[in-house]
Amino acid sequence: MNKSFISTEQAPAAIGTYSQAVKVGTAVYLSGQIPLVPETMEVISEDFTEQTHQVFKNLTAVCQAAGGQLQDMVKVNIFLTDLSNFAIVNEVMSQYFKTPYPARAAIGVRALPKNVQIEIDGIMELPSTN
Repeated sequence: MNKSFISTEQAPAAIGTYSQAVKVGTAVYLSGQIPLVPETMEVISEDFTEQTHQVFKNLTAVCQAAGGQLQDMVKVNIFLTDLSNFAIVNEVMSQYFKTPYPARAAIGVRALPKNVQIEIDGIMELPSTN
């Protein structure tokens, strides 16, 4: 198995025993991103919309470090501490993705690391180089 580990300073450093992403063949498995500002490792703000934008910026950086783009994501899992924010997620997500959208799940959770309101992980399929 050809496995490589993806790391970039353009996204928050891992705060536990995990990699930012792992690439196996053309599939890239992205660890969950929370709304930390990479340079400070602090939560961007308490505002849900700002947190959501920061998560997508962090995911974009990891996708680029792996040789792809956010649009190459084929599956995203969105973890929310308040499912009533779902409409805001849709609005923000539409600014980062164009159709066709990736497959997606939205999961309500009791709490997330650093008391943030959103975390997103997913799978990216790199375009074939053939």
